[in-house]
Amino acid sequence: MNTHLDHRNPLVFDTHELGRRPGAMQRLSRTIEAPKDFGIQGVIEVPQGAPVELDLRLESVMEGVLVTGTARASAKGECVRCLEPLDHEVDADFQEMFSYPDADDRGRVKAEPADDAEEDEDRLFIEDGLFDLEPVLRDAVVLALPMQPVCQEDCEGLCSECGVRLSDEPGHHHDAVDIRWAALQGLAGTIQDGEKDEMSGAEAEAGVDEKQEK
Repeated sequence: MNTHLDHRNPLVFDTHELGRRPGAMQRLSRTIEAPKDFGIQGVIEVPQGAPVELDLRLESVMEGVLVTGTARASAKGECVRCLEPLDHEVDADFQEMFSYPDADDRGRVKAEPADDAEEDEDRLFIEDGLFDLEPVLRDAVVLALPMQPVCQEDCEGLCSECGVRLSDEPGHHHDAVDIRWAALQGLAGTIQDGEKDEMSGAEAEAGVDEKQEK
């Protein structure tokens, strides 16, 4: 069959060296550049082009090649509590079977193509001796990333009243004022202002009376 996989792609691996010899094994280490949108978009992800270290073990079995590996990288995101930028070290383990296109799930060679396409929908295949690790790697990294990243476990977040980062100002607080007392204080202030106006008016009238008497 003709393959559409490009052997120059760093996430495409060649299994020709293993052959179809059950029990044959190959270990590989490779550092690749992270592809685009490698993580949880808008939350935390490995930046595009950042190094991703791969350690792989390829094992030949009856139905295909079993790939077991670990991916290590540094992700960047934003703390969900205080909104500060953060770094998170990713250590993702994965294992996936890449099947030979002419073998069924028991490793038997198919006499003819399967009629039921749904049977092969979730399976990954080797194409002309090559397999693409990217979908497996992407899923593994996403699962290894925190859905709610925090800069530190005890991050206190932001002050709900002024927005200051609470971890930067231990003891930060605002005096709580009971809304009922605030209303009474406002009323008292209004009354005091009214009394002052009345007193000023009375004093002015008294001054006029004194002048008339003189």
